Amino acid sequence: MSDIGTKTGAKDCCMWVQRVIELTGWEPLGISVDWAAIEGELGVLLPADYKELYEVFGGGVFSDSLYFLGRDEGPAFDFLTQWRVDLSVDQDSTFADVSAVDPYAIYAPGGKGLVEWGSTEWADEYFWLIDAERPGEYPVLARSNDVGGWHRYDMSTSEFLYRVLADADFQPFGIAQYDLGTTFKPGSGDPDGQPL
Repeated sequence: MSDIGTKTGAKDCCMWVQRVIELTGWEPLGISVDWAAIEGELGVLLPADYKELYEVFGGGVFSDSLYFLGRDEGPAFDFLTQWRVDLSVDQDSTFADVSAVDPYAIYAPGGKGLVEWGSTEWADEYFWLIDAERPGEYPVLARSNDVGGWHRYDMSTSEFLYRVLADADFQPFGIAQYDLGTTFKPGSGDPDGQPL
């Protein structure tokens, strides 16, 4: 597992959110969110910059390929729905003690584990490693379907997202090299979860 990145403060996180907004040309939605209810269900606070991204974008697709979990009328891009499904599958004893996120587990309230916040059409997956006993620490763990193994990034969600979208040298996850544009399309709300 690689360990890349730098610790970022609250000011830096807001800067990275602003960079993602500018990069996409997106007009912030200003979604009102009951964070107390969401974080109450999770039993842990979420990263401040993720909450800002969620309020600005909701759930949807960046650059026609990177799926961001936020809020959506349908289940496809809804953060809590995805976490509930992941947790249910991870705790299902059908596969014995094997986790889909081995050597980790999906985060359960009060514990330590992964919470997914994004993925790509190439089956790359983006998670936070959350430890209820270490609030305020949210390293990004990512894995690429074609490279394998986990990569750890000690950076904010918004910095990671920006680098994936804009930095062609951010390997193995940077998509700027493919010249897909830097757009955002909100989730469709369709039951099958297809983007607009």
